[in-house]
Amino acid sequence: MQVARSLSDFLVNESPGDAGGEEKANILIVDDLPEKLLVFQTVLEELGQNLVPVQSGAAALREILKREFAVILLDVNMPEIDGFETAALIRKHRRSAHTPIIFITSYADEVQTARGYSLGAVDYILSPVVPEILRSKVGVFVSLYLMTRQIRRQADGKAAVLAAEAARRIAEENDRCSAFLARASRMLSGSLQAEVAMNQCAELLIPELASFALIQLTDPDFGQAEPLVASVSEGRVYASRQPEADLDPLLRETMKDAIDARERRAVQAIRAPGVGSPALELIHARRLSTLNSFMAVPLLLGERVLGAILIATDGESPWKAHLSMLLEEIATRAASAFENVRLYGVLQREVHERMAAQEELQESNQRKDEFLAMMSHELRNPLAPIQMAVEVVRRTAAPHPKVAWAIDIANRQLRQMTRLIEELLDVTRISQGKIVLKRERMDLNAVISQGVETVHGLIQSRRQKLSVDLPPHAVWLDGDVARLTQVVANLLHNASKYSPEETTISLHSRIVDEEVVVSVVDHGMGIDPELLPRIFDLFAQGKRGLDRSQGGLGVGLTLARRLAQLHGGDVEVFSAGFDKGSEFRVRLPGVMPDNPPPGAVMAAVPLRKEALRILVVDDNHDAAVAIAAVLELDGHEVRVSRDGQQALAELAGFRAQVVILDIGLPVLDGYQVARRIRMLPEGKDILLIALTGYGQSSDRQAATDAGFDRHFVKPADTVLMLGCIDEWRARAGAAPQPASN
Repeated sequence: MQVARSLSDFLVNESPGDAGGEEKANILIVDDLPEKLLVFQTVLEELGQNLVPVQSGAAALREILKREFAVILLDVNMPEIDGFETAALIRKHRRSAHTPIIFITSYADEVQTARGYSLGAVDYILSPVVPEILRSKVGVFVSLYLMTRQIRRQADGKAAVLAAEAARRIAEENDRCSAFLARASRMLSGSLQAEVAMNQCAELLIPELASFALIQLTDPDFGQAEPLVASVSEGRVYASRQPEADLDPLLRETMKDAIDARERRAVQAIRAPGVGSPALELIHARRLSTLNSFMAVPLLLGERVLGAILIATDGESPWKAHLSMLLEEIATRAASAFENVRLYGVLQREVHERMAAQEELQESNQRKDEFLAMMSHELRNPLAPIQMAVEVVRRTAAPHPKVAWAIDIANRQLRQMTRLIEELLDVTRISQGKIVLKRERMDLNAVISQGVETVHGLIQSRRQKLSVDLPPHAVWLDGDVARLTQVVANLLHNASKYSPEETTISLHSRIVDEEVVVSVVDHGMGIDPELLPRIFDLFAQGKRGLDRSQGGLGVGLTLARRLAQLHGGDVEVFSAGFDKGSEFRVRLPGVMPDNPPPGAVMAAVPLRKEALRILVVDDNHDAAVAIAAVLELDGHEVRVSRDGQQALAELAGFRAQVVILDIGLPVLDGYQVARRIRMLPEGKDILLIALTGYGQSSDRQAATDAGFDRHFVKPADTVLMLGCIDEWRARAGAAPQPASN
């Protein structure tokens, strides 16, 4: 409406005579959808003109034969005859050859846009339309049309000649405006970089519309962008960024007023000759000092203000009559272009942030893997000498029931601790449920006994009583001994932890329809009904006192159920509520016939073996001595080295047949020592065994690449390690040789 009003003012001031009475222009609206026609009529009815809606290209051609139109709104996608074909037919009629056509479309690429402009389109409007933009664009062409009609009607005699000339000038101006706005749309939509878009906007304004221009983006998403100042001097255009603080106060106030009021602002200022803004660059300051008339318009996008454009002229602009209209049209198109720039910038920042977060996550995972590998090594190292020491005691101690009982307990608990450390270290495997079972035929009664033994100390420390009721015969299952032991131990540990001292805990095992059911019943704090449905969720826990005496991380029950499910079973929970105790039932299928497995038969006593020369290399004195003691008990000749250099020096004189080598050695690590051994003539046929605390798959591959034959993780199973040596001796046919002095 503001555009139409400015042109109407021009009409009143410039055209001769009076039209005498109100006159309405015809506006043709072409769209095959009735609901869209209704929207366009509602938006344009404020113009007070005659709206002619039709639903096809054929109907539009019939209306053009009947009357003359000020402007045509034409949908691109229509059945039978589309918008482009309709526009081509419209241009063939003399009456409508120069009628402005505005295409309405939901999508317009470069090819489609070029085709539309070739058919004489003055503009494209993307659907859904913005009412203010549609009304403004149509109002411009209605005002131009009414000017032409008024001049024609008032013309008489000489006035008729002047009117015809004015009509010709207006028609030329109309065509020039249309071409200029079409070029503006193409230029402003050509880049997604703020710097480029601002310079293209300046190229449109200078020197076509004004002699001086100022473009400022104030939306926070553009950051602290400095305003762009452009001016023309001696036929050349100069554009540069200027800090806002260096702008002329009059310019700053005019821009701020336009942004705050969200509408056009015009200022007439009286300046003394040569007075400008010395803070600006010299060329801009010199040009600004000769200009007194300023006009600023905000860059509006709906209710948001992206910035503002200010121009100044020296009174010689060929666009004087239409300056405000064209500036607002440029601002409308520039706002859409800058919004695309803003959205692209936001998207780019989000992409960079996600990439940075991904890189940080990868670095964090790498640090976690390195930490776990190191912690694995440090935790396994103390277990290795303990394992070897227990083996030495087992082999050398005098037969005694108590000694055998103690050694069995130590062996079982050491194995269990080793498995728990493995589970603790492999965080990813636990969180994703990727736990591989080592199945074997096993007696569940023995498994339950091991689980009871694991928590015996906790139950005894709380002065609780544990009642165990097992079947009188063995219950054979195909399962993982350590994992099922962990299930039983976790449930017993949970029952003890959440039961008061001096209470009773019951464990029952029975067979029901080829399925074994193990129940753990306590008389403790029970489970709240709200917690009961999610008691097996990871990290789920009941309420705890301030002393946190129950402790734990909330993973025990989750792990127990997942392990049971891996065996094809499940864990169920029952509780009547708070302070009423609880019962956990483990169901395991696949009970086997009650007969001992083949592995239960005692192995034959091995034949006497020939001694080998074995070099043990480990910087941990306890670990090295313990391994040497076990090997010597097996009849081998053993020497110990504390580092890689000593081992290489010892190798030639000792003529070792087997080298058991730690990886984490000082000076030369185990990989380097292994490679150097393989390079020696006497080192090609040696059995190289890596004995290390590094147990990830990448560590095993690194050992293979370095030339190791086998890789054992501390604490190594002595039976397996000795069996590996025996197997190599049998395969290689290694004959004993006299030891060197």
